[in-house]
Amino acid sequence: MATIKLLFVMLLSLITGLFADKKEVKTNTENIKPTASVYDYKMKALMGNEDISLSKYKGKKIVLLNVASACGYTPQYADWQKFHEQYGDKVVVLGFPANNFGSQESGSNSEIATFCQKNYGVTFQMFSKIDVTGENQHPLYRWLSTKSLNGWNDKAPSWNFCKYVVDENGKLTHFFASKIKPTDDEFKKAVGI
Repeated sequence: MATIKLLFVMLLSLITGLFADKKEVKTNTENIKPTASVYDYKMKALMGNEDISLSKYKGKKIVLLNVASACGYTPQYADWQKFHEQYGDKVVVLGFPANNFGSQESGSNSEIATFCQKNYGVTFQMFSKIDVTGENQHPLYRWLSTKSLNGWNDKAPSWNFCKYVVDENGKLTHFFASKIKPTDDEFKKAVGI
């Protein structure tokens, strides 16, 4: 019964996501000075309760993904793991579980970690579950989606697996909607591969 419920939720998610999410790409074409940097944020690791400063990733491009375990886009974990294995020395992939869309990430941090490892062999850095939209939006995602803070972008995640690209200097450069995969030409161009 639980399997049928999960399949139903994933199918509903995929259908809802198809209508809610175009293959949107937003690029920094403005020249407004940001008031903060991605390096100003510390995030809790998914396991171990360790605080990780995003300044750890200076000098590399960063892709930030809001992820969920019961979404029609969840199979993208495999795409991002493969990308991480191939390009992780140049482009860092960071996963942020969120339960903001269709209650598709209802598990605990431990359950999320087990799911990601068991089903997709995820080794890229995952962080504790946060809100990426709404009243309790995490300050990192507020920075990513507030033009006055990041310098140009006002696009918040519209569904699970939206992507933000940050350059080697900590500046936000691109936003990609859920449908974009790491193999898509516009994404590869954005990260220089």
